[in-house]
Amino acid sequence: MELIAKGTNGTLLVKENTIELQRSGWNAKLLGLSGNKEILIKNISSIQFKKPGLLTNGFIQFAFSGSNESKGGVLDATKDENSIVFTKAQYQNFEKLRNIINERRNNVSQEFPSSNQSDDVYLQIEKLSDLKNKGIVTEDEFNAKKRQLLGL
Repeated sequence: MELIAKGTNGTLLVKENTIELQRSGWNAKLLGLSGNKEILIKNISSIQFKKPGLLTNGFIQFAFSGSNESKGGVLDATKDENSIVFTKAQYQNFEKLRNIINERRNNVSQEFPSSNQSDDVYLQIEKLSDLKNKGIVTEDEFNAKKRQLLGL
């Protein structure tokens, strides 16, 4: 089942496990956006959703590990590869898709709750190892914290 919402600078396509930001037309080319970008729903860490205002468009912006989303509101969102801008007339379609994506994100996190937790532990150990290698923490401090993180 595919769900689609067309915005001013692209189209949002929601598939079962992924979303796709599709770029086409002159508006996208003028903004330096081209091609399609596919993102696994399970990798989306947050969604920023701004409702259109009296004089401004709204936007939906996706953040995920390794992404570099803009933080400047609607004007920056028009040029951000992880955002799609929409008008008041398009708002309800994007709101519906945002809710579906969030529902799927919640389902994924319930299916694999320990995956993110174990990843976080290993990332913390990796960072701690870097601190040890730089001489900021001692070998004993590193081992003690590592045991604590691993629950040993």
